[in-house]
Amino acid sequence: MARVELVWSPARGDVRQRWLEVEDGATLESALRGCAEFMAAQVQPLGELRLGIWGRVRPLDTPLRERDRIEVYRPLTVDPKEARRQRYAKRGERIVSRHRPKAGIGETR
Repeated sequence: MARVELVWSPARGDVRQRWLEVEDGATLESALRGCAEFMAAQVQPLGELRLGIWGRVRPLDTPLRERDRIEVYRPLTVDPKEARRQRYAKRGERIVSRHRPKAGIGETR
């Protein structure tokens, strides 16, 4: 038996986590089907979900190892560029990265 962690977010701000006991050689698909709470909350078929292990997208037939973290990814609801534009409009000031100074400051050529 192997112990794996399942993490998913059915809605914004709602993150759920469960530890599952799976047979040695179990796949992502068999682990998900073995979690009744996860399956009850799903509205999409498993084949349409984006799944990953430790932040890397993996197919359903990926074998699991001890202490793997299975992550179920929701689709983006807002384009990241559009979200940044909205934050800028709300704050009314220029958004500057900590790692890149504003143009023209401290430049010598």
